[in-house]
This record gives sequence, C-alpha cells and structure tokens, in this order.
Amino acid sequence: MSPAESFLQQSSRLIGCVRGQLPVIQEAADLFARTILAGQMVHVFGSGHSRILVEEMWPRYGSFPGFNPIVELSLTFHNLVVGANGQRQAMFLENVSGLAARILRNFDLKPGDSALVASSSGCNVVPVEMAEEFQRRGVRVVALISKDHSEASTTRHPGGKKLQDFADLVLDTGAPVGDAMVKIDGLDTPVAPGSTVGGCLLVNAIKAEVADRLTRSGHPPRVLTAGAVVGAQRATELFEAAYDEHARRIAPYYAGLGA
Repeated sequence: MSPAESFLQQSSRLIGCVRGQLPVIQEAADLFARTILAGQMVHVFGSGHSRILVEEMWPRYGSFPGFNPIVELSLTFHNLVVGANGQRQAMFLENVSGLAARILRNFDLKPGDSALVASSSGCNVVPVEMAEEFQRRGVRVVALISKDHSEASTTRHPGGKKLQDFADLVLDTGAPVGDAMVKIDGLDTPVAPGSTVGGCLLVNAIKAEVADRLTRSGHPPRVLTAGAVVGAQRATELFEAAYDEHARRIAPYYAGLGA
C-alpha cells in the first residue's frame, strides 16, 4: 500500500468514527439551532491549527450566520514560522493562563448562548480555560477533541483539567495519538495528520443538521452560495444579507460591555 493509499484508508476510518457519533452530533445541532433561533450566537473558538475548524464553520461557502468565529492571530498566525509573530510565541501564548478570560472580556455573553471549542489534545491552557469561562458564564459547551490523543497527553491547565472536563457534549475527530496517520519505511516519525479531516467532517455534519432545523422551523438560513450555483445576482444578495445578519447578531455582544 502506498503512503497516499494508507492516508486515504485511515481517512475512511475517520468517517466511520464520525458516523458512530451521530446521536451526539444531533444533540449539538439541537443546541446550536436553539441558540440561533433565539437570535443569539454560537461562539466558536480554536487555537493553533484548530482555527481551521472555526473558519470551516463560518464564514465560507455553504455556511450561514449564527456563529461567532473567535480567532486570535497571536495564537494562530503560522505563516512566518520563525522571527516576529513566529510559532514559538504562538505555542507559548497558547499556554498562558488568563488569556481566555481577556479574550472573552470583549463579548457580553448572553443566557442561551452556546459554544464550540476545538482542540486536538484538549490539553493546552487557552482552549481549556475558554471552555471553563464559557461554562462559568452559563454558556453550554461542545468540545471537539481527538480522544485517543487527549487521553495520551498531559494537560498544562493549572488545575489539571482537560477541555472535555468543561464540556456539556464531547465529539471525537478519531485521529490517533500524535495525530499523524501514515508510517513511512525508514522514517521513525509518522506523517499526515488526521484531526483536521475528522474535525471538518464533524463541523459540517453539525452545520447541515442545524440548517435543517432552522429551515423546518420556518427560518431558512442565508447560506453563502457560489454564483455558479445560484447565479451572480443571487449570490451577491445572499452574501450581503448574510453579512448584514451577522452584524446585527453580533452587535448586542458589544453594546452592553462595561455597563
């Protein structure tokens, strides 16, 4: 079996892992749909490469308003690698206790809000404290982790907790310990990670279920859609309407700050 075939075979296994979590996916979709139907926001957070899952949820083609993507560049800007704004700083900041509370100081969270927090290991301080802060403020949390990797990892949280310890629901990407899924002859370290594959399967499964619930409730979402599908004019109308809706939804989360 070639390395590419091995990766694809492992990815097929991830699909099975996600399919086995359909009841939890349905619960998460119920929670998020209730929040959106109430005119509120589902807050989505990820540090490091977990920011990919935040951006996968919203905004991109095939997605819709109702989600508040919280992405801190200091924790997620990977392009320069070394030097100013490099990975060493980002990985250091990801384990600074208290940063999550400072991030959430920017939002006037509401009763009935919900949140999705993604972290493959579930062990870095900022995502763990983010979930802790959400729960402390009455926001229900869905955690997205790689269970095997998390169980094999040591948390850096000062209280010894992991992300799943501050979650109402837990979803598993199915990625293995260490994330990388392919072994190469003559190379002693595996390559080709799987948590993004499993994570994207999970967030899009949830997204589809939420869209179904909103539509059946008489409030079909404004989905960002390509002009190749709906025509240029309709695509532009959807983009403008979706972004305007996002602005209206997020505005109350700033209006009451410091009051």
